[in-house]
Amino acid sequence: MNVIEKHLVKLLFRNWWVLLVRGLAAIAFGILAWLMPQASLAAIVLLFGAYALVDGVLAVGMAIAGSGDREHRWLVALWGLVGIGAGIITFIAPDVTALALLFYIAIWAIATGVLEIVAAVRLRKEIEGEWILGLAGLASVVFGVILVARPGAGALAVLWMIATYAIVFGILLVVLAFKARGMLEEAKRA
Repeated sequence: MNVIEKHLVKLLFRNWWVLLVRGLAAIAFGILAWLMPQASLAAIVLLFGAYALVDGVLAVGMAIAGSGDREHRWLVALWGLVGIGAGIITFIAPDVTALALLFYIAIWAIATGVLEIVAAVRLRKEIEGEWILGLAGLASVVFGVILVARPGAGALAVLWMIATYAIVFGILLVVLAFKARGMLEEAKRA
């Protein structure tokens, strides 16, 4: 077992409860999104808009008040103005922002899924149940690809897909958490 694999195994064993919390949070999010889809979509879009606006204002403030590297303050100010613009656009045209967020979520799901599959492959000789992590990664990749391929399916349908993905992913993480916990207890007894 190489150094990276040893660290990943230790992380999984010692932090099994983090996997459990992540899984339960994903399941809760999925259930809430199914039960309140319109509110969930609106909340996600408006929360992003508020974040982008506040982040942009803070970045512009940092550029104005910053000391030191005066030559590159314009870059921080530009970063802030882009954030402010994104926040304003979100409140003016939330539908456009919802579509942009859809692609952002798709890219995140694909990237996360690929990394989880890589981790599962690297750990296949070190832990039992690595296929669960690989399956969770595959679910993420498939979900991301579907979002990219069918963006016009409607925000509500996409939200339900996100909710279903979150529930399935959460269940897989909960199963993995209990498997990791069991392996930790076995290692302690040995």
